[in-house]
Amino acid sequence: MQAQKYSIKDWDAKDQPREKLLSKSPSALTNYELLAILINKGSRGKNAIELAIDILKLGNNNLDQLGRVPVLHLTSIKGIGKAKAIAIAAALELGRRRHGSSLLKKKRVEKSLDVAKYLQTQLRDHNHEVFGALYLSRSNKIDHLQVLSEGGVTSTIADPRVIMRRALETNAVKIVLFHNHPSGSLYPSRADEEITTKIQGAARLFDIKVVDHIIVSNEGYYSFADEGLL
Repeated sequence: MQAQKYSIKDWDAKDQPREKLLSKSPSALTNYELLAILINKGSRGKNAIELAIDILKLGNNNLDQLGRVPVLHLTSIKGIGKAKAIAIAAALELGRRRHGSSLLKKKRVEKSLDVAKYLQTQLRDHNHEVFGALYLSRSNKIDHLQVLSEGGVTSTIADPRVIMRRALETNAVKIVLFHNHPSGSLYPSRADEEITTKIQGAARLFDIKVVDHIIVSNEGYYSFADEGLL
C-alpha cells in the first residue's frame, strides 16, 4: 500500500515555510523552503517542498546554476506549470538585481574593476552573448544600463544609432560599452575592436566620450581602456 502523502498544511505550524518566515526571518529558511513559498501549492503526489527539491536538482542544488536554467525548462518537472516557473524566474532575477544594486549603490566609477564587478553580476545568467552600454553622468555615476542587442553564443550586433539615441535621452556624457563572452574567453575579436571604433566616432559628434569597453565572463574581465585600446 502506498504511504499516505501529507500536505504542508498538515504540518506543525512552526514547521510550515510561511509561518516559519513570519515567526523567524527569511534567512532562517532553507533554499527549498523559500522556493516552496513561491510554488505555493503542490501537485497530486508531491507537496510544494518536494517540488522545490526537484527544482533545485535542476541547478545541481546551486542557486547560481539554477539562475541559468531556462524558464521553460523548469516546467519539465511535473507539477510546475508556466505560472510557477515564471514566478521562480522572476524571484531569481530580483535577487540578481538586488545584488547588482548593492555593488553599485550609485557610487562614482573610479576604475574598470568597479564596472566589471557590476556587469558580472548583471550578466552572469546569460548563456548567450549580449551587447550593451552603461550611461554615465558627469560625476561618473551609472545612471542607466541598457542591453542593446542579443545574439548567439559567438556573436551579436550593436547599432550605434540606438546607443546614441539612448545617450541623448538620458543626458549621458560618458558611455561604457560592454558585452559578455559566455565561452569564458576574455580577449576581444576584430569585430569587437571595429564596433568600438565605430561607436566612438558616432559619440564624438555629440560630444559624448566612450570611456571604456569591457568584456566580462565568469573567468574575469577585459578592459579596452586598461589595455590602451581607447
